[in-house]
Amino acid sequence: MTENTTPTDTASIPDPRKESLIEYPSQFPIKVMGAKVDGFVHAITQIAERFDPAFDATTVELRDSKAGNYLGVTITVTATSREQLDDIYRALSSHPMVKVVL
Repeated sequence: MTENTTPTDTASIPDPRKESLIEYPSQFPIKVMGAKVDGFVHAITQIAERFDPAFDATTVELRDSKAGNYLGVTITVTATSREQLDDIYRALSSHPMVKVVL
């Protein structure tokens, strides 16, 4: 008896949403931009710490906008899975102080 496989057999077809060019774990920088206000950097680092217990706040990089009204904050997290990165991006994007996440 032979095994019957058909084109509708999806077990052997990789799901492109799950494929990743990132090797886990790895150091993964995330740039977050928002208004330059008190508490912005602290809010961003708290989110990073929630998803990466080993997050090192001393690695945070700050860059003011040309006019000084906005602040770019680069955090580097230890990425352990795509799901973790998706969760971090969702948490950052939904924060009221955040304008853009890259």
